[in-house]
Amino acid sequence: MALTDSTPGSHDVAVSGPPGSLRARASKYALLPLRLFLAGTFIYAGLDKFLDPAFLASSGSGSMAETLESARSTAAIPALIDLAQNDPRAFGIAMAAGELAVGLGTLVGLWTRLAAFGGMLISLSLWLTVSWGSDPYYFGNDLPYMMAWTPLIFAGAPQFSLDMAISRKRRRRGRHIFG
Repeated sequence: MALTDSTPGSHDVAVSGPPGSLRARASKYALLPLRLFLAGTFIYAGLDKFLDPAFLASSGSGSMAETLESARSTAAIPALIDLAQNDPRAFGIAMAAGELAVGLGTLVGLWTRLAAFGGMLISLSLWLTVSWGSDPYYFGNDLPYMMAWTPLIFAGAPQFSLDMAISRKRRRRGRHIFG
């Protein structure tokens, strides 16, 4: 049975178990490991792309151009690959910047739902292009990443986040964005 935790400082947080119990406290932090994992992974992926000179090269092994070319024949939506092939370097920079922004936003919990939606879109685009040819489908890792963003889109970052700090500050001052 879901209850609302009535411990000080935790308003409107759905929990499982009696308020104050170990189970109730654990449910408050249930999304934190997922959030940290996704944030760390996307920060690492973005930095890895920016710091790898081969990735941003116009051609050659490990370049964005080569990755796009090798994925084109198996992509679910080859038009996405064609669009990126117009300027692979700019697309690579945009991809790295997007991953970094998503990861940092998720890590600090700023605009978490928007960051999670961005992470889901990045993962979706990678699934429809680069990992679409994985057979069986579960060998490709972009689909699970795409699905892993879903809880953060729905719940945001209820603990240890700038979103929550801003929300509490607004609540104390009596200002609400919605309602």
